Amino acid sequence: MYPEDYECLGQMNFMDYLAQPCKVDKPIRLIELFAGYGSQAMALRNLGCEFTHHRVVEFDKYAVASYNAVHHTAFPTMDVREVTGESLGITEKEKYCYILVYSFPCTDISVAGRQAGFEEGSGTRSSLLWEVKRILNELKTSDSLPQILLMENVTAIHSKANQQHFAKWLNFLEDLGYSTFVQDLNASDYGVAQNRDRTFALSILGSSSYTFPVPIELTRCMEDYFEDLSDEDALRLIVKSDKAKDLLIELDEKGTLE
Repeated sequence: MYPEDYECLGQMNFMDYLAQPCKVDKPIRLIELFAGYGSQAMALRNLGCEFTHHRVVEFDKYAVASYNAVHHTAFPTMDVREVTGESLGITEKEKYCYILVYSFPCTDISVAGRQAGFEEGSGTRSSLLWEVKRILNELKTSDSLPQILLMENVTAIHSKANQQHFAKWLNFLEDLGYSTFVQDLNASDYGVAQNRDRTFALSILGSSSYTFPVPIELTRCMEDYFEDLSDEDALRLIVKSDKAKDLLIELDEKGTLE
């Protein structure tokens, strides 16, 4: 089942007046590279979209275990460097819409990380992005490119230090035939009580138009996430040290904790 408003509408530039809005009207087969515990799959689920977990690629065994526990799947650990285009099993595109997500590691991009960048061939963790280039080139050869690509990463991806490499990536997608739309979005503008800026890049195969969701009023605060928990349970989620937790409970009982 698809929500009535599950479609992509125009981003303002001249060519988009000629482009058709993108609308997903086929069952979705989701391919997750750098899958983590499957937040993109959770988003589709929360939207009420019909989809299947088609392929999951994740190197971290703990993340894969979490993914399988959350989504009731049984995917193995997999290294993106060993994935081929053929192994993604993209077939019958007339029957299915393939969405490939590739939120690659931000380790070397984030201002809180190593800041070693993601230049192609540099060997950094963030340069694993270029494995996606290899995979897409293989898919192009077999006429099996996914209809939609989605990337999310830290906003430093287009900082002065990284903009050259990000532009190279966007140019590559354009050469493959994708129309790509990029925007920074903050979680606090979409109902989440967290100041979390991230860059999103949505690529649609062919000439299509798209606009990112309009921000909505924030009606929740962090306290709302713990409304159904006891004070002690909420504290256990926030404070990892048992000694620190016991101290805070003691101070609270004495009335000295504000």
